[in-house]
Amino acid sequence: MSVLSGTSDGVYRSSSVAFDDVELVLNSGVTRRVRTFGRHAFAASSTGLYRSVDGGLTWDNLGVPRTEVYSVVRSPDKTRLYAGTHPAHLYVSTDDGETWTELNGFQTLPSRNQWHTPRHRNAAHVRSLGVHPAAPERVIAGVEVGGVHISNDSGETWSERREIRQRPNDLQYDVHHVLVLGADEYVISCGGGLYRTHDTGRSWKRLDADFDRPYFQEAIADRNRLYAAGQTLPPTLPTGNTSERETEAALFVSTDGETVEMVSDPGAPIEFISAWTLADGHVLAGTTGGRVLSREDGSWTTCGRTPSWIRSLAVV
Repeated sequence: MSVLSGTSDGVYRSSSVAFDDVELVLNSGVTRRVRTFGRHAFAASSTGLYRSVDGGLTWDNLGVPRTEVYSVVRSPDKTRLYAGTHPAHLYVSTDDGETWTELNGFQTLPSRNQWHTPRHRNAAHVRSLGVHPAAPERVIAGVEVGGVHISNDSGETWSERREIRQRPNDLQYDVHHVLVLGADEYVISCGGGLYRTHDTGRSWKRLDADFDRPYFQEAIADRNRLYAAGQTLPPTLPTGNTSERETEAALFVSTDGETVEMVSDPGAPIEFISAWTLADGHVLAGTTGGRVLSREDGSWTTCGRTPSWIRSLAVV
């Protein structure tokens, strides 16, 4: 089993979960998402969407019409491959990435002209995509900055799951990751909190309301436990270096799905856990300092290091 780390440099590959050395197998620039679907691995990066069919050793650019790809997901029946980009557009391929068609319905959402922020060149991007086998035609899109949006017809038409921000438990628009737990149940990691819905985003509960670490990158679920790392402010240095303001990070765990508790953070005080995956029943975490951590028997150990900030993890 190999670990693929999407980093600020590209994709690094280790030959095992515990490793001393890694190889830069894809020089793709900032790689924000690596995912595996079956025997195929995908890397969404600032230079395109790439696919590997040999365990991450070699990669092919799939030619998504917009160069900066932030997210990718495949339908449960393997017939549709979706890609989300910067600026925020959605594309679908029905021939395994050979050709792409834009899902124009995504551009007609009422709030579309509000999706922008100076932090991201006055634009937005589709930061996260999700599907679930129990609802194979439903696609969930998380937009940074733009909220959560749902399609029930494989991306042809869309509805918004944005709420008025002034309400106490309303979803932040700054969506970083959508964790799909069921057909109707999602956990959203945002720049302003960690939220959960049981009704396809019609209502949301904030899980971290009692704490002061509201910046979340990603969450993962394993054996009735939910893990997420929160921070007071976003990481500032895209090179993977750390800064003083990154010392205010914390690790949160939920055992009931409705509340979280702050626990000992293996990345503290100078690293923030920014990526998660599962490997052989163990939780793996990647940090802004380039470390890969593994949780076994209730404790965390360092598996190895990459040269730069780990933005995403996958195993092949």
